[in-house]
Amino acid sequence: MIFRNILLIVFLLFATGKSFGQSDSIEVELIDAYCTRDIPYTFKLSFYTSELCKSKVILENKYEFDVSKELTDFHKIDLDISELDLKNQVVNFVIITEDSLGNKFTSETYDFDLPFEPKIKSGSSLFTLCLFGTAIFLVPYPGYVSDGHQSYFSLTKEIPILSFRSKSLNYPSGYLSLEYTYIFDAENPSYLRAGYKKLIELPYTKYISPGVSAYTNFNKNHGLSPELSVGLFTIKDTFTFYVRYRYNIHLSSEGSNFHEINLGLYSGFFSFYLD
Repeated sequence: MIFRNILLIVFLLFATGKSFGQSDSIEVELIDAYCTRDIPYTFKLSFYTSELCKSKVILENKYEFDVSKELTDFHKIDLDISELDLKNQVVNFVIITEDSLGNKFTSETYDFDLPFEPKIKSGSSLFTLCLFGTAIFLVPYPGYVSDGHQSYFSLTKEIPILSFRSKSLNYPSGYLSLEYTYIFDAENPSYLRAGYKKLIELPYTKYISPGVSAYTNFNKNHGLSPELSVGLFTIKDTFTFYVRYRYNIHLSSEGSNFHEINLGLYSGFFSFYLD
């Protein structure tokens, strides 16, 4: 009986000591966690904690910043992340909290989106991207052409020459392009175009892009080509796969109107940018 009472007292002392001496965890409730869309790009983070504590934030398991150096239950920080070597457009982060006794706790993993494509500062990654970009730059894209009577296969190479920056910097607001199309088995197979494309970003796909081009086949067919492209998904966060429909309206005495459907990859990687 005496031994049982001693065990009960020890257990109660241990439980009481644990209750008053340390926490099992500190809960984190996020208020804000986003990056501003204007330069300098600033990560705005604020959150409440279930008890008074110090806190830090770690971005991509690499960059660590103090949020609160004193004990508090409200934590807030604005971080300029413009020059950080971030790898992805979705940035993961965790919050480290420390109670009054020095016990540290790690939150679940959160994330936020960057309004720009991360800079690649690694030489090997940049070299790989340049090789891939050069390959994409040189390879033409397939297409389907129909004049209502016959159908043809085509190859097209479009080069964005001059791009106009937008506020988000995910894509330009629009760009001027040169484009060459070769239509197999057509009487006049070569077409050269110059045009303007407007990029409109959308929440459930990458963008839609209405545009218009002037074209010539170096012979007797020339005219205008209204078009609409839809950007579907990105590759390596730099190239956007798109599908495009274009209707070619001839303005010359000879020739005919014709339809085009193209697949392609868009990138402003090699374009000159204007603010």
